Amino acid sequence: MARAGTGLAAADGLCRACVDLLGVDGAAISLVHRGQSRGTFGSSGELSRRLDAYQFTYGEGPCLDAVSLSAPVLAPDLDRSGEYRWPAFTASMAQAGVRAVFALPVTVTASTVGALDLFRHTAGALGVDAFEGALAAARLAALPLLDLIEQLAERAAAGIEEADQRDPWEELASLDRTEIYQATGVLMAQGDLDSAQALVRLRARAYTEGQTASDVAWDVLEGRLRLHLDGTWQDQEEGQ
Repeated sequence: MARAGTGLAAADGLCRACVDLLGVDGAAISLVHRGQSRGTFGSSGELSRRLDAYQFTYGEGPCLDAVSLSAPVLAPDLDRSGEYRWPAFTASMAQAGVRAVFALPVTVTASTVGALDLFRHTAGALGVDAFEGALAAARLAALPLLDLIEQLAERAAAGIEEADQRDPWEELASLDRTEIYQATGVLMAQGDLDSAQALVRLRARAYTEGQTASDVAWDVLEGRLRLHLDGTWQDQEEGQ
């Protein structure tokens, strides 16, 4: 993290360190606002980023619970019969071969703003040392966010306004899944829906196809998928 040049690079480095040190197979840092996953601020790899995206797609998952509770949420065995907290998310984890998920809240200035999610392909609880390490990693996850805040404050104090200066908050703005909200607007027009109905349709399509909401959004925006007024979907390539 110390050698990273940007907040996102530092967050990625922390996630990779979690994989190296904590006996897990993947890690991601989710940002959450008003009960919704807003983006993945760092991950150990593309699979972890995709697994994190399912929590937005289904509106459920351990990261959202960890933020709402401001406490660790541990799922050491997603296969056990009594695990029913996140049915859609758990089904996607099973397809990806993930058997355990651990979410630790990330706090900035007394506010829980996200969670560090740890994924493992085998079931079983984190050991005491690994759990302590995960708590420490969740505390460290706040540092790249604080770094961005400090950069913004320094820019404001210096009166930096040049157009060629990169605003550090662009790193956070880029996480907000813009393609999903753009696709929602398209679906509102195609299906004569309000925004909430359009988002529900998009998420339902993602769930039935085993995709993330972003996957479906890009299909809509790039013209590969269209929603008819009767609620049915058409693959544009098949329809041609």
